[in-house]
Amino acid sequence: MTGLMIEQFTCRQDNFGVLVHDPMTGETASIDAPDARVIEDRLAQCGWNLTHIFVTHHHGDHVEGIAALKHAHHARVIGPAAEAAKIADLDETCGDGDTFEFAGRQVRVISTPGHTLGHICFYIADDRLLFAGDTLFALGCGRLFEGTAADMSGSLQKLAALPDDTTTYCGHEYTLSNARFAVSVDPDNQALAERLDHIVELRGKGIATLPTAIGYEKRTNPFLRAGDPGIRRQLGMESASDQEVFAELRRRKDSF
Repeated sequence: MTGLMIEQFTCRQDNFGVLVHDPMTGETASIDAPDARVIEDRLAQCGWNLTHIFVTHHHGDHVEGIAALKHAHHARVIGPAAEAAKIADLDETCGDGDTFEFAGRQVRVISTPGHTLGHICFYIADDRLLFAGDTLFALGCGRLFEGTAADMSGSLQKLAALPDDTTTYCGHEYTLSNARFAVSVDPDNQALAERLDHIVELRGKGIATLPTAIGYEKRTNPFLRAGDPGIRRQLGMESASDQEVFAELRRRKDSF
């Protein structure tokens, strides 16, 4: 099986557009649709025709381009059943554990409430690919606009259970600010300190910090490491539950 080709590019202010293309079948999926014009430009540059749109959640900066792209390409739009009333132009809805086929591969849907109540992620096991939307970011996680800290903590643990070599695409370029926060709560993590230096270098050159990998996040992302003794000491929460530590991390990041 020929590997999938992936194009990642900036949309809007700090969103990422992601196109997933199979050179064997010609099928191409857009992960969300933050900006139809920018996505159209990249499709044209690559010479690809859009066949699918995978929607992670209902926020405007992820769905704004759906209507125009669907009209232009007759693309099949697949998104969360729990948010179907909030997302126009869906052709197919799905929920936790559902699967569908794309380019001869099985795409598994993972329900990840927290950022929104119906947020979903898409996992392609054959290619070790995760499209995490606004649930997991490099060194961070999404704000809790609709769900609770317990919701988000549980969602992140689902993603952390995927293989460490899972290449992970996220919805936004938030990595530098996330890294600075991470160091403030995990100052003794040498892998994190080295990662911050690398991120500063990349952003200084205008280079994207994504994709990331699940194993990398498990070593350096504080939101996946609520049980870490060093983080607990830094927060003064040695005897707290993991969920309590996670909630405090999210609270501190909100005002960082």
